Amino acid sequence: MKNKIRELREKHDLTQEQLAKKLEVSRQTIISIEVGRYNPSLILAYKLAQSFGCSIEDIFNFSDLEGEMNDE
Repeated sequence: MKNKIRELREKHDLTQEQLAKKLEVSRQTIISIEVGRYNPSLILAYKLAQSFGCSIEDIFNFSDLEGEMNDE
């Protein structure tokens, strides 16, 4: 799933470490989310949206999941 975490983090002048501390996760978690290796829990996605003052949909691109949802 593609996301705008890095773009938003840089826009808010935050390092990966600062964002990780703010969200109470590891820096590795932030890195993994940014590169698309890890999809955050709903709670973490909500915390990310809150910290950037936007909606979850503004951060994450769900269009690549639509095909998967239709296959079920």
